[in-house]
Amino acid sequence: MENKFSKLSAKIVKDMKRLRVPGVALGVWHKGVETTAGFGVTSVEHPLPVTPDTLFQVGSISKTFTATIIMQLVEQGKIDLNAPVKKYLKDFRLKDKTVEKRVTVRHLLTHMGGWVGDYFNDFGNGDDALDRMVKDIAKLPQVQPLGKIWSYNNTGFNIAARIIEVVTGNSYEQAAQEMIFDPLKLKMSFFYPSDILITHRFAVGHYIKKDKLLVARPWAIGRAGNGIGGVVSTVKDLLTYGRFHMSSGKGILKKKTLESMRIKQVNAGMRGDMGITWFIREVGDVKFYGHGGATHGQQSYFFFIPDEDFALAILTNSDDGGIITANTIGWALDLYFDVKAPSPKPVERPASELKEFLGRYKIGTECFDLKLKGKYVIYHHIPLGGFPTPETPPGPAMPPMRFQFYETDKMIGLDEPYKGALGDFIRDEKGHVEYFRIGGRAHKKIA
Repeated sequence: MENKFSKLSAKIVKDMKRLRVPGVALGVWHKGVETTAGFGVTSVEHPLPVTPDTLFQVGSISKTFTATIIMQLVEQGKIDLNAPVKKYLKDFRLKDKTVEKRVTVRHLLTHMGGWVGDYFNDFGNGDDALDRMVKDIAKLPQVQPLGKIWSYNNTGFNIAARIIEVVTGNSYEQAAQEMIFDPLKLKMSFFYPSDILITHRFAVGHYIKKDKLLVARPWAIGRAGNGIGGVVSTVKDLLTYGRFHMSSGKGILKKKTLESMRIKQVNAGMRGDMGITWFIREVGDVKFYGHGGATHGQQSYFFFIPDEDFALAILTNSDDGGIITANTIGWALDLYFDVKAPSPKPVERPASELKEFLGRYKIGTECFDLKLKGKYVIYHHIPLGGFPTPETPPGPAMPPMRFQFYETDKMIGLDEPYKGALGDFIRDEKGHVEYFRIGGRAHKKIA
């Protein structure tokens, strides 16, 4: 087992050098044995060695914490997943009044709300930050029908976190502390603006601009975002959290409740199936459950395989760390379980068949053009800014990337950072291309 971990580590370090990722922490739990390591440094400006105890922002892995709290409240009879959100948030508002009345807690936890999901704002560090954020969400346009098209939706988890506050009578952070962190003894898991985290070694994010590696600022995503991406933790704590989700519940949740979170709720397109926040994927005869995370210059991934008593956490401090986290999934499955995910083989299609797919696509803070060049569809990224606040200016654009079809309405990326990424086109009732779903988002064709 140690040899497998060493081989996995060597692959990660090689990719770190190639991609100029400053630091990575890795943790693996397998059949009762925990193995962890840190590589590189926390910051290019003030470098300290990354260790297994170094704190990173885990990003959207936080959503699974939010769902785990919700499921405790479901067990207590305080929340019904199929009840309308308005049952718990009496002043809840959305731009589409029909959706406002019909959207349920389950819709929130499975990304099926349909309104713009990538919207971020900072309402300070007061106890009213989340309440103000949810009221701000009322202005967001509905871009897909409620419950019809799976498309990753961050703002749904702002709403879910606010439900936790109202139902428990505590702040989201206090509820997480009392219902997850303390019972599981996650002593190295925090939320900003707690200043305890800066008394420990922590990583800062990085990005590359004009071939220069820079520290990403601001560091914090804002308190209103804690329920969607605010957990700051270590690979060791994440492995403890993973062991809990593979357990009989440890007196915190019933085993059948934990298992219910891993039952398919909807199909998530190229990302597999969606449980209650967990993404469900199968490679060969191995079924695993996971979630990734991305903040300002930090990328992460966490997954577990209950049948194999296996969990893996990888935390990185660079935008390009997402390439490493994606590669690590495949490397780990190959090294530990001798299974490899088949990669679709691209097929050439005549240019005349590709014209209907070309154009501009947008949703929330994401926009891109699809253009034709020879036999390839070229993805041209158009950064809009908007994270962590609407006023945040656009960062550098991703390089143009080639895509090719492998099925009628499905494409595969050929260049990093979308190398191997799968996307699918979604058509309207008349058969016209309406969305291109890539990176988990169903981007609407607008030109």
